[in-house]
Amino acid sequence: MNPFPVYDSRLLASHLGVFLAEKYQLGDAVHCRILKTGINHSYLLNDGINKQIFRLYSYNWRTKTEIEEEIRLLNLLHKNGVPVSYPIADATGNFIQEIMAPEGLRFGVLFSFAEGEKIRSFTAEASYNIGVAMARFHQATQDLTLERVNYNAETLLLSPLQRAKTFFATHSETMVFVESTTEKLVEKLKQINSPSVRQGAVHLDIWFDNMHISPHGDVTLFDFDFCGNGWQALDLAYFNVQLFNTEFDANEYQRKLERFFEGYESITPISNEEKHILPYLAVSIWFFYLGVQCQRFDDWGNLFISEDYFKRFMGMIQKWCAHHQLFT
Repeated sequence: MNPFPVYDSRLLASHLGVFLAEKYQLGDAVHCRILKTGINHSYLLNDGINKQIFRLYSYNWRTKTEIEEEIRLLNLLHKNGVPVSYPIADATGNFIQEIMAPEGLRFGVLFSFAEGEKIRSFTAEASYNIGVAMARFHQATQDLTLERVNYNAETLLLSPLQRAKTFFATHSETMVFVESTTEKLVEKLKQINSPSVRQGAVHLDIWFDNMHISPHGDVTLFDFDFCGNGWQALDLAYFNVQLFNTEFDANEYQRKLERFFEGYESITPISNEEKHILPYLAVSIWFFYLGVQCQRFDDWGNLFISEDYFKRFMGMIQKWCAHHQLFT
């Protein structure tokens, strides 16, 4: 009997560990365990002394060229001393592993381990260091073009809107809000004074879940799976809105945000136009990720695509818009 087709599988960690130990000449003591599942699967390799992370991209999620461009970006950042989890080549010099999974060909990359831990509620001084790390990333990649997605009104707003329409009632109160706000945001993005807004590589997912902070306060960025081209202020906006939604004390939010900007501008300035558009870019990115959640429905089930989640999601956005007096 032929195996039943699957759209997603989890590779057995013990067998993957043997495969990777041979490819990277890691020795027999290496232990492999699954660390996190989601759009991609992450495995932790540990030989008792050294740790690495192996990311196994989902089937048909990223092309080989897109992954090669992510690797090119990370190697550039690592070379320039930007604190990132960087790709590691195997014994033959290859960065990408090709693995034939039950669903088809999947790609994998081994990354250095980011020292420290994820901290949801970090200090104001950690906010400063995050600002420094982000600024160094932007400084090293300003005007860089990757052979990856361009983040603009189409990819951030219009395409996600069409995906959302396939899941939620078109005439519901929340969907009416999404559609009307999308129209306003598209017009706002058209008005951006482009010469005053830096372009280059963006991460688009810098928040506490994609960075480690060491006991000494050192920050390491990782998970560049959504990296692409766009206004670098997008990263500033996304960190801002994530801080807004994780720091419930308004005074602490403002204090940490100010320290974040101080850290960033200790490396490179933020233009007045960039500061002006940050609140609008933040909402645009949130709509983008709503589209991703709809696109990856099969991976996450109903957790992100329920009406209850949709209402809470919209509630956070509306709170943000009210705070910044957007569209009033």
